[in-house]
Amino acid sequence: MTLWTTLAHARTAAGDDILLRQRGDLFEIRYNGIELMSNLNHQSEDQLALRAMRRTGFRPRKILIGGLGLGYTLRAVLDLALPQAEVTVCELIADVAAWNRGPLAPLAGHPLDDPRTTLLIEDVQAHLAQADGVYDLILLDTDNGPDFLVRAQNTDLYADSGLVAVARALSPSGLVAFWSATASTAFEDRLARQPWAWMREDIALIPGRVDAMHYIYSCSLDAAVLGKRAAA
Repeated sequence: MTLWTTLAHARTAAGDDILLRQRGDLFEIRYNGIELMSNLNHQSEDQLALRAMRRTGFRPRKILIGGLGLGYTLRAVLDLALPQAEVTVCELIADVAAWNRGPLAPLAGHPLDDPRTTLLIEDVQAHLAQADGVYDLILLDTDNGPDFLVRAQNTDLYADSGLVAVARALSPSGLVAFWSATASTAFEDRLARQPWAWMREDIALIPGRVDAMHYIYSCSLDAAVLGKRAAA
């Protein structure tokens, strides 16, 4: 049995422990002892980008990604985006960004090296607060979704106030898509209180199986973007 090897360790100003470790071809980032992400399966991250790009006609010019992760969502966006697209990535942890330029870089094909990518080391919530109608597409692959947070400060992103900030940052026909490890009735209730159309998609981690799912919540102020009729 191959044992885990610790490649790097980081600690945030708030005292959180972040660990990068490897076992064979498997890489994993753990946050306060909980698995935050790995390269074992990135099907739902790929689908987050693919479905959102398809709904926006593969034409968004200004794109925001909240959370760099292992770079898979960014890679999927870049593979589908226009040559003139501008893709901004907000990553809170500088060490995670450094690891994506180091041992993790080959996993997603060095997406940070793409000239369309701008990496910001900051909380995506702070960035959204300064954006007003800027983004045609926002992808929030932040933490593990609204109900399984490993960083308590991310709660506000999924609260009513956070959703208002997200809606304000969208262009009139823009789309936001939230990745979540779980389906959340409470989050769906909050989405329904916002002045936008929304939908949930259940994504099988392994195509054809229904025993392991992740979820994508897509929202737009323009109901037609989601293929829906506007509310009467």
